[in-house]
Amino acid sequence: MHRLFLFLLMMFSIAGAQTPQLPPAFVPDTSLARRLNGIVDSLGINKDYDVGEDGIEQISLALVDLSGPTPRFAGVHADNFIYPASVYKMYVAAEILHQVSTGAYSLTRPVVVRPINAVDRSREVASDPRPLLQGGDTVTVNYLLDLMITRSDNSAANCLIDLAGRENINAMLQSYGWHGSEVTRKFLKRANEDPGYEKIRSTETCALHAAEFMYRIQTRQLVNPWVSQQLQALLGRQLDNTKLATGLPPQAMFYHKTGWYAYWTHDVGIVDDGSRRYIVACFLPIPEEAALPIMKELGRRIDALISKH
Repeated sequence: MHRLFLFLLMMFSIAGAQTPQLPPAFVPDTSLARRLNGIVDSLGINKDYDVGEDGIEQISLALVDLSGPTPRFAGVHADNFIYPASVYKMYVAAEILHQVSTGAYSLTRPVVVRPINAVDRSREVASDPRPLLQGGDTVTVNYLLDLMITRSDNSAANCLIDLAGRENINAMLQSYGWHGSEVTRKFLKRANEDPGYEKIRSTETCALHAAEFMYRIQTRQLVNPWVSQQLQALLGRQLDNTKLATGLPPQAMFYHKTGWYAYWTHDVGIVDDGSRRYIVACFLPIPEEAALPIMKELGRRIDALISKH
């Protein structure tokens, strides 16, 4: 009896680790989960990673098949909270668009760049011709949104985090039950942070929350239809297509946000090629150079998995 109890406890723990608490719209798909786990295992990425002073980390991966009438979910450590790098700029964009939709200000409102927020010394996407923001520049909210999402511009993100207010961004996240996902930091050194944020913990999110965020965009339920469609249009103009996009069919439209920094390489988005549609949220605690070939193969295998599912 004691051995049976331990066995059942072990199986329950394994199941719990792989099947987090899902939003009502998602239906767990054991077959899809088994195959997704097989892909991850074959790529050798389902393991502990040493990420320096941040300790031991694991991947966070979620997949939602939208091809049928019901969203089918699978994940690997999907509820593991991880540093999202620039992916969390999509949360900032959502709250900015929320405030625009309420009439708080317009997309054409001018914003003066504070010198402390102008942190970029090179363009995150070298092919983009737009100049780096400088302290004292006057640009519109719309320009900052496009720069932040499509080029992943850190200076633009800092300006928009100030405009939105971190407390408002997090209130929006909490309203959907995404507890643990918070925007705590701007993209600058801690010494230059606003009072009260110098020693705050780093921003975190997980693949499950990011996937549901994308699902709400796709179904026009993120704040309201206008916000959802505006944000999807921005994500569709993403200039960094060096990660999961490299493994997707060339005809597929990928509405996504990437992130990369030090140990972290991420990609989250909606794939739509006309015949099938799915969401993938992939957070890898792997430096970009090593992660890129993994991302390409992961994107290719996930797309093949969905096409056969």
